[in-house]
Amino acid sequence: MAQTRTTRQTISMRRALRREVPSIVGLLADAQDFAAMRHYRTFRFDDHTTYLHQIEALLRTLSAQGGHTTVALFDPEEYAEFCADTGLDPDSRASRARYTTELAATGTLVPYTGQPMDTLVPTLIDAAVRRATWEYATTLLAGLGECADCGQDVGRAAFDRASRLLLRILEAAGPGIHHLVCSVPAHDEQLVAVLHTETRATGPAHLDATEGAEFTTVLAAGIALGSPGGLVLRTTTPDTPEAPDRLHGWRLRQGTLHPLNDAEVFNAYCTDADTGEPLSPEPGVEYLAGFPLDPDDDWPPHH
Repeated sequence: MAQTRTTRQTISMRRALRREVPSIVGLLADAQDFAAMRHYRTFRFDDHTTYLHQIEALLRTLSAQGGHTTVALFDPEEYAEFCADTGLDPDSRASRARYTTELAATGTLVPYTGQPMDTLVPTLIDAAVRRATWEYATTLLAGLGECADCGQDVGRAAFDRASRLLLRILEAAGPGIHHLVCSVPAHDEQLVAVLHTETRATGPAHLDATEGAEFTTVLAAGIALGSPGGLVLRTTTPDTPEAPDRLHGWRLRQGTLHPLNDAEVFNAYCTDADTGEPLSPEPGVEYLAGFPLDPDDDWPPHH
């Protein structure tokens, strides 16, 4: 009997430890990436839809065990490079497992909380795009060097200016749930960043630190390059549900945000970007001019 109790205690402790160990699952999000992995003999799936169903079942099982599970975007090209750099055989389950483990430190991760695959996959792809945009903009700012006239780090000065402009916008926007989108061209890339914040009647805006850094970095890239970009703000006031959403817009030009007037904001939202054809106004929305932002005297960063 004593031995039986000891065995049961051992099993119980192992189960408890298993719940303490986080799980990470690598996911081939689209059919093209899935097709690339089918070249490996040890990759036994032959249908992407079936594969996604099996991944979802695995995630549910891991979640039912009480542990913390995250999903990582599995990139076949990066996987092949990883295997070449580490001398691993890419046609191996162990190599795929090791690469997935590496993603925990370097890749794009999304916590699994029971969301269905048709929600999880777009969320994971969106997170990967945001991360790539942030890394590109960060690299761009880091490569700008110092101002030839005053010695300031141009990228740092642009980031500081973008931070101040974002703060002014949120302060002027007042209480509500704010959705901001910044879009700037940068060399051969169109950089887009999105930020969700909430400002209450008292206190500063509440925003996710990562989203805030991503947004500020993209805006800073546009400022530093002098790109002709734009920024739009949509505000919802849940405390007064009868109030319409408010839309404001600014044009980024020569490192400064210039307010659009209400007609320009209306045209920007009610014109198809691909065809130029007019779109119907969205009901329950006010199209308003961007509010003025105090200019900085320290841009561009030279005397």
